[in-house]
Amino acid sequence: MTLSIPEELHKKMKTHKEIRWSEVARHAIEQRIDDLEVMNRITSKSKLTKKDAEEISKKIKRSAANRFDEYSNRH
Repeated sequence: MTLSIPEELHKKMKTHKEIRWSEVARHAIEQRIDDLEVMNRITSKSKLTKKDAEEISKKIKRSAANRFDEYSNRH
C-alpha cells in the first residue's frame, strides 16, 4: 500500500526519525477497522434509520459543544 502524505506533514514526520511511521499507520488502520466492525455489529441489530442516526449525532454534538462552553466559561 502506498500513502500520499502532504509535503508539510512529511517534513514534520522526518523530524521524528525514531518513530516507525508505518507502524503508526498500521495501528490507525487496525483501530479504524475495529471501530467499523463494532458499528456494523451495533447497526445490524438496530432499527434506527439514517435520519434517526443523524438526529442523534446532532444532539451529541450539541451536548458536547454545550459542555465545552460551560467548561470554558468557568476557566
